[in-house]
Amino acid sequence: MKRRVGWLALLLSVVLLVSACGQGGGQPSTGAGEGEGGGGDGETVELTVLGPWSGPEAEQFMPVLEAAEKELGIRVNYQTQRAEDLQTVLPAQFEAQQAPGDVIFMWDWWVKENAQHAVDLKDIWEPEAQAFRMPASEADGKIVAVPYALTVKPGFWYRKSFFEKHGLQPPSNWDEFMALLEKISKIEGIKAPIASGDGVGWPLSDVTEHFLIAFGGPQLQRDLIEGKVSWTDPQVRSIFEERLVPALKYFGDPVEWTQAVDLWWNGEYALYFMGNWITGMVDDPSDLGVFALPGTKGVVASTDYAFVPQYSQHVDEAKKLLAFLISQKGMELRAQQGGKLANRTDVAPDAHPDVDQQVAELMVDAELLPDLDDSIGGDWQRTFWDQLKLLWVQPDAVGDVLQTLQDERK
Repeated sequence: MKRRVGWLALLLSVVLLVSACGQGGGQPSTGAGEGEGGGGDGETVELTVLGPWSGPEAEQFMPVLEAAEKELGIRVNYQTQRAEDLQTVLPAQFEAQQAPGDVIFMWDWWVKENAQHAVDLKDIWEPEAQAFRMPASEADGKIVAVPYALTVKPGFWYRKSFFEKHGLQPPSNWDEFMALLEKISKIEGIKAPIASGDGVGWPLSDVTEHFLIAFGGPQLQRDLIEGKVSWTDPQVRSIFEERLVPALKYFGDPVEWTQAVDLWWNGEYALYFMGNWITGMVDDPSDLGVFALPGTKGVVASTDYAFVPQYSQHVDEAKKLLAFLISQKGMELRAQQGGKLANRTDVAPDAHPDVDQQVAELMVDAELLPDLDDSIGGDWQRTFWDQLKLLWVQPDAVGDVLQTLQDERK
């Protein structure tokens, strides 16, 4: 009976994997490695890389894989696979001691929980570790996954042409920020100075975290995540009451967040707090500018983690590919494509396209921080999102909002 269940589980995993490939869209082998190493006679090793990127993001990744093919004499087949799908597929595959990919991008916590199936990457990580902004994933005494490029939530985005047209400048202190919002509010055709993303909870939580980091410092973000500081703490209350709430009168009513991008781009709003992925959502990224709240010393960042499953038929080649991806050369090449930021301190901001360079410059002296509500998660995260929606329409409810957040956190 156990054998039958095992075979059924394997069959289900294969069906799910094929289905996910069909929906997510596999990328064909780049072909750059053909004829390299194996002389084009069928001896060239072909690796499969599973990653979350599709569309423009996948296109930005392909030149990096092409360069790896030429340097390592291999072929690489990239397939789009979301982590949500992989968490269903991989357990049954691993139980059968099989792997759908040789290098797999996956949640780091998931790889830690399944560390027995991951190859130890200590030998490729340790020579590069000091240059990285974010740590590798460790479990069972092994380095089970390594970080790749960065996504960050740097600040308020604006159109340079809009600022030039109306004589606006990014602020250098809080008073200038509030004065900027007041000036924007008087421009004809503006619904509100700042767009408020909705539809999902995170756009409002992202900007709220930015206020907490700007006026409470990076340590406050960590302490709130760890539960060392309460939501009714005087410091937290003062940030909400003296900074966020006064600014809320300049925020527009919550709008579905992708629709808000279009409305902001078309001039109905002047500012929009969003992650750096917004650069791929507009017609002319060169017209983008961004600024953080003055004095901000931390920025929320995330990265994609990659591991090599023990059941790969080409473990050595997979490790060499991963070593190339996280090397200075590989990371600089990824930065040059845009859309992601280098995770290494030895890749200069000017290695990025102009719009990403602005973000990279903001990060030079900033601490990289985990996302607050993602880190806490669970029911509290949903409560956080709901309470912020309430705060946006009823700013005078700030005391009740903070008390509810603390009650839910206990």
